[in-house]
Amino acid sequence: LLSRHACLGVFEKKMLFIRMLRRLGQSPACGCWTPVLPVRFLGISPRQIPADANFHSASFSDTDHPRVLITGGLGQLGVGLANLLRKRFGKDNVILSDIRKPPDHVFHSGPFIYSDILDYKNLREIVVNNRITWLFHYSALLSAIGEANVSLARAVNITGLHNILDVAAEHNLRLFVPSTIGAFGPTSPRNPTPDLCIQRPRTIYGVSKVHAELMGETMQSRFSMMPQSMANSSATWKPARGCP
Repeated sequence: LLSRHACLGVFEKKMLFIRMLRRLGQSPACGCWTPVLPVRFLGISPRQIPADANFHSASFSDTDHPRVLITGGLGQLGVGLANLLRKRFGKDNVILSDIRKPPDHVFHSGPFIYSDILDYKNLREIVVNNRITWLFHYSALLSAIGEANVSLARAVNITGLHNILDVAAEHNLRLFVPSTIGAFGPTSPRNPTPDLCIQRPRTIYGVSKVHAELMGETMQSRFSMMPQSMANSSATWKPARGCP
């Protein structure tokens, strides 16, 4: 899955996820990037993670599908992704979640559950009670709303992210956290914009996504230095940047 440096339409976004899903479960030996991480190695959370936890990634078969949770599922991409994953893994294996009341057609299309990413205990209960193994984290306040309520955006986009990282680490989840073209700023080079360049976003949403990217790089760095007996060294990190 390549980084995106231009705004994507709905069709392009769907094709992006189709390509991503085709790569999920591929053998790391092929050299492909997989956007999911065993995240044991975060190590900076005040919450205690069991020392004997097994954080190795596991592949799936046709009879052993992942159990998927999508946070912020009523946003721009969640419902479409849920439909795509349900066709592949089965309707009951993909849980859509949000803090808003879903439309009737969404509620009846498959499992839906209330999930507040700022409530760490609630997140843990959902993961444990539903045997979640994969987590797609879409909960975030976008640019316009975030600028109107910066304190809430900080809480949702940064504290919420850390709650997700901690839950994923504690329960050995595969985790996907998208970035955004908003992680770049007006001083970033254009046409083409390289993956590694100056990033000085002007919105709290962009700042929070840069924070998420740096957390991913930090996790990958710590992960690569761990003994093989403690980590699956084939996992890598690369931001998937699209619109918004």
